[in-house]
Amino acid sequence: MIWETVLLGLRSIRRNVLRSSLTILGIVIGVAAVIVMVTLGNGATAQVKADIGSLGSNMLQVRPGQGFRGPGGASAAADMFKTADADAIRREITGLAAVAPTASQAAQAIAGNKNWSTQVMGTTSDYLAVRNWKIDSGRAFTESEQHAGAAVCILGATVRKELFGAQDPLGSSLRLGTLSCQVIGVLAGKGQSGFGRDEDDTVLIPLKTLQRRMVGNTDVSAIYVSALDGYSTDRIKQDIMALMRERRRIDEGKDDDFHVMDMQEIVKAMTSTTRVLTALLGAVAAVSLLVGGIGIMNIMLVSVTERTREIGTRLAIGALEREVLLQFLIEAVVLSSFGGVIGIVLGLGMAAVGAKILSMPYIPSPEIIAVAFVFSAAVGVVFGYFPARQAARLDPIEALRHE
Repeated sequence: MIWETVLLGLRSIRRNVLRSSLTILGIVIGVAAVIVMVTLGNGATAQVKADIGSLGSNMLQVRPGQGFRGPGGASAAADMFKTADADAIRREITGLAAVAPTASQAAQAIAGNKNWSTQVMGTTSDYLAVRNWKIDSGRAFTESEQHAGAAVCILGATVRKELFGAQDPLGSSLRLGTLSCQVIGVLAGKGQSGFGRDEDDTVLIPLKTLQRRMVGNTDVSAIYVSALDGYSTDRIKQDIMALMRERRRIDEGKDDDFHVMDMQEIVKAMTSTTRVLTALLGAVAAVSLLVGGIGIMNIMLVSVTERTREIGTRLAIGALEREVLLQFLIEAVVLSSFGGVIGIVLGLGMAAVGAKILSMPYIPSPEIIAVAFVFSAAVGVVFGYFPARQAARLDPIEALRHE
């Protein structure tokens, strides 16, 4: 009996294909919108993690000043670090994999008849370990080159492309402002960071070379620190802050004139933000599912009115109220479920295209797909129940008299 009722419901849907298609349009749009928003949100979250992770694993940055202080704010004026500060961190803080003092200077890089404006970074070989940055070809700085301030350099992928094209730059001479140096290595490409900067647009030289021959001072603008696996970056951050307060003679109760940025904290904050935005967009998209449910209810009410005589005939020849209720309820559930399936396929396809256009990972969520389908079916039950109950409660005699 139930199977016959299901067949009656499907037959009724097939008789009005165009109307049925228009009825499920709201469900299709709602399900597709939810899946697109959540999938792209997952991709954005993964992209943020990857971008910040490319800056370095378990990395902390120690910089002078108090950092960004709100709209219109800036870093408080503070003395720069010295190489001795980096040495003290390396010597006195436990759980560190590498410590790299850095200083930078904008310069015009010139090779042959080509030139390119770039950022010159003075640092040590530990900088590559902290940033998890591989050498694509050539080598890193030796200890003797770092101590002597040798005129050697390592090119980022962008600088190599702009100045040397497809040629091998190893061993070539490169001029950075007034400094002439020899290219000993090329960095593997990192691409853009999560903050929109081209990570590959850089040239690395030994820190002492930059200090002596380009900027004329011994300042260190930032100290990059990498923690060993298994060590808490939060604990290391607190140890570094205590050490730097001592070295910079900051009295108790006074504000720090430096700040320590934990990249894991930034990752958590940014991924939390993208998740909240994803949930918000998904909730907004889900509203269209309710609109689609109202559309189903309206069409089912129209269907009850159109088929009043049919319902009366069924009731007059012995059909039970629950069978009529089930017939119309099945029609509503089939319509909404079919719309859910189409919406899932459409949403996954649109999300894949969107992820490709936006150059982000394509990460569909099986949980959201299942929830969207179940919710679409539930919309059919909820919004189809009232018209189905109205049909089941028709008086057979009045229904037969209906014109």
